Amino acid sequence: MQHEPWGTLAQSGLSGDTETGENLMTNNRFAGKVLLITGGAGGLGAAIAHAAGHQGGSIAILDTNSEAISELITNLRSLGITADGRAVDVRDGKAVTKAVSELADSLNGIDILIAAAGGSLGTPRDMDDISDDDLDLVIDVNVKGTYYCAKAVIPFMKKKGGGSIVTFSSIGGRSVSPVTGVPYATAKAAILGLTRRLAKEVGLDNIRINAIAPGLFLTDRLTGMFEKLSAAERQEVLSGIPLGRMPELRECVDPVLFLASNESSYITGAVLDVNGGRFMPS
Repeated sequence: MQHEPWGTLAQSGLSGDTETGENLMTNNRFAGKVLLITGGAGGLGAAIAHAAGHQGGSIAILDTNSEAISELITNLRSLGITADGRAVDVRDGKAVTKAVSELADSLNGIDILIAAAGGSLGTPRDMDDISDDDLDLVIDVNVKGTYYCAKAVIPFMKKKGGGSIVTFSSIGGRSVSPVTGVPYATAKAAILGLTRRLAKEVGLDNIRINAIAPGLFLTDRLTGMFEKLSAAERQEVLSGIPLGRMPELRECVDPVLFLASNESSYITGAVLDVNGGRFMPS
């Protein structure tokens, strides 16, 4: 299942010249590496796929949208980027294990997992409007989905002598989210505990696990959610950002790829806040 749609490639500044790679780092920091991106067929996931591919990586995609997967893989391959993908719901642990195994066979293992599948998934913000099904959906996709994907890739990382996993928390799991509801805040806080425990468990296998906690990226569905806030609530969000502006999508992509790469080789069990200073941990 795709992560909250943070934006399109056009909105991210990664389109147009993306196809020639002119607006992306063109170093080879992911040369010889296979990156598995969940929720990878659109928005943030697709932007990460393009950026990592232009930096030498082979790209594996998991998403529920088979048509979008096919379109993205066709595009990546047309740019000379090795890519493959599978349609799967990350809530299904057995299906995840099977899909990861197939992609590892196709692409010669898995070196990096970027677990971007998740989000508030269109569920209500206010508790009176949240159903049991809403709660189950958000917890299952975000928490169980991340766990299932990590569990599936770790054996392949061990075979390669190490790896890197980037999980997705949120400012909503670090502080009070003004846009999303209790299920989302709960799930994203749980991701932090999952990240720390897994990092401790597989550290001696040279596998690093870190979380990124993005703030509010006003694109696609999140724009609609933001616009539903009262004027006072919107102003509270904007006035609370020390950098004084909303981010571009690349400003989430770049930190994700930093955590995924060997540039962060002595960082594990950490959370990187990417929110313009709206939340500053003490």
